[in-house]
Amino acid sequence: MRAVDAVIRARLDSEVLLIRQVAEYIVGGGGKRLRPMLLLLSAGAFGYPGPHRHELAAVVEFIHTATLLHDDVVDESELRRGQATANALFGNAAAVLVGDFVYSRAFQMMVEVDSLRVLRVLADATNVIAEGEVMQLMNCHNPDIGENGYLEVIRCKTAKLFEAATRLGAILGGAPRVQEDAVADYGTHLGTAFQLIDDVLDYSGEQAMIGKSVGDDLAEGKPTLPLIYAIKHGTPQQAQLVRHAIEHGGRGDLAAVVEAIRSTGALDYASEQARREARTACDALARLPHSRHREYLLQLADFAVTRTY
Repeated sequence: MRAVDAVIRARLDSEVLLIRQVAEYIVGGGGKRLRPMLLLLSAGAFGYPGPHRHELAAVVEFIHTATLLHDDVVDESELRRGQATANALFGNAAAVLVGDFVYSRAFQMMVEVDSLRVLRVLADATNVIAEGEVMQLMNCHNPDIGENGYLEVIRCKTAKLFEAATRLGAILGGAPRVQEDAVADYGTHLGTAFQLIDDVLDYSGEQAMIGKSVGDDLAEGKPTLPLIYAIKHGTPQQAQLVRHAIEHGGRGDLAAVVEAIRSTGALDYASEQARREARTACDALARLPHSRHREYLLQLADFAVTRTY
């Protein structure tokens, strides 16, 4: 991971001052670096020790970072990872344009690996992520989105890059297709579990721990699983309250919505769905050879559903 961080810093360098300023700010902001870690562990599980793993780990982090820069502008977010967002600090225009730079730098780097399969995986993932972002935008302020529609969004928006990261490690290691698909399935289900817990923490976490304002999803009118469940299983009054909150956004009804979510068991339900996804992810790893890297992948699945940040 230190090698990956070195690549990230080196490849975000630019002669354009504003790009350097924003890039240094977002790199310094930290983050879990979970997607690069997945690529490294997947490559290790298939015995690949070469330098391309560091480059591609940086690429998946760049794609993730670019989506965050653009997301924060779309959502008008002011806080991420416990600090001001790039758009809040540097302005929307700078955040969007530097996001474009990060995307394009990622594509420059993936070409250098000189593998058509690598290019196809990353190009497809980037396109699916963009579709997921648009689907999420279309779903905003719509209380009629069901659980399946919600899961479709997170499979595209979040889980796809997890899948790509794990698949790329297998490709670098020359894994048989059945094992490549297995570790990709792990990535898909892990990414889904991770997002489900993010959605739970939006109503149960502490701002100092989760690094953003509690209730951000509600303020933006996003119908996440806890809200969808509360509408379906709450009293008519609770359902109407949550529907109104999604339709109008804001935090005016936050306390009452959180109470409705808790009393209907929505957080427990969403957490159990996350644990189910994590178990499915771990089951997929049974097709991989035994290694310490596989053990670490299993541990990450546990972390994804037990974390508090």
